Amino acid sequence: MRRTDEDIRLREIALGVVDGLIPLVEEGPDGRVNRPLLDALGQDLLPEIFPENVGGKLHGSVSARALCVIRECLGQHLPPAETALALQGLGGYPILLHATAAPMERWVPAVAAGRAVAGFALTEPEAGSDAAAISTSANRTDDGWVISGEKTWISNAPDADVYTVFARTGEEGSRGVSAFVVPGDSPGLTGDSLDMVAPHALGRIRLEEVTVPPDALLGEENRGFRVAMTTLDLFRPSVGAFAVGLAQAALDATLEHTASREAFGGTLGDLQAIQHGVADMAVDIETARLLVFEAADEYDNGGPDVTRLSAMAKLHATEMASRVVDKAIQFHGARALERGHLLEELYREVRAPRIYEGASEVQRTIIARELLSSERTRE
Repeated sequence: MRRTDEDIRLREIALGVVDGLIPLVEEGPDGRVNRPLLDALGQDLLPEIFPENVGGKLHGSVSARALCVIRECLGQHLPPAETALALQGLGGYPILLHATAAPMERWVPAVAAGRAVAGFALTEPEAGSDAAAISTSANRTDDGWVISGEKTWISNAPDADVYTVFARTGEEGSRGVSAFVVPGDSPGLTGDSLDMVAPHALGRIRLEEVTVPPDALLGEENRGFRVAMTTLDLFRPSVGAFAVGLAQAALDATLEHTASREAFGGTLGDLQAIQHGVADMAVDIETARLLVFEAADEYDNGGPDVTRLSAMAKLHATEMASRVVDKAIQFHGARALERGHLLEELYREVRAPRIYEGASEVQRTIIARELLSSERTRE
């Protein structure tokens, strides 16, 4: 794939900070927010995905392509740093794109600088893939809103300083959901962390009559599902970019291993089965990369096929990465299954992206719906 001058600049910045971030990753807590790491990301990389008017470096609005470049690079070289950056963006972007002036000014510059931690609170114990089925409620009062309910598998919970919380304010289904900015220290908000296969900062939060002011509403009342879906349309290509980075790391390790590992009178790389395998891995990675950046460009250009291409990019890239990492482990043999081996870590990292921000089955449904809708429009 041909990279633009801006792609190259961003990639060089990301590569330039990786070595300095490694000690922060190694010294940080597993499965909890790593504030020193976020503070370091706020010096160089986080500002690259936030606009100038909130303290970032982007000219204009957000850039899906910039997000993809950085996530792919960090996914390839330092996945924990990638995850920290991605969760910060996922929690902060709804506020950036939909908040009124006061919460925007309070939270977004601090999030962009890594000083405040943001979380995205959509999923519930009984409302995962069917996000429109959420039961957390937000009732209007004279002073704003009172929110009650439980959220789970939430980014940066329970340590976030601010959450984007989705709650029901109207009828059943997607048309009765609203989005709110909720400070993490709000009275009535509690939570705990979750121990995941890969040590990501995810947890549960419980809201027991949490009060927020009127300007906490993001966008329009009962249109919060649109806030969620527009955020996911932006982030799904970059999930694909993360997966591409993981797969590239697996391929790089496989090429190094098979070129030096002696077997059957030569090296593993001399065997045609291995050669064909790494060729297939490389083709799969490059096709996924092309689709990811096509979806990112469609978003940045305001194209009509953002939802379809974003779903395609996430689906194809995350499924591809699972296959590539699995094949890399097969070519390495038992050593790749040892705790602490690069591929053992990649194997745990690569599983979650096929589920979060819409499972692969959900992406297929979205793609089919968009295709059929376009066909009906032409009739």
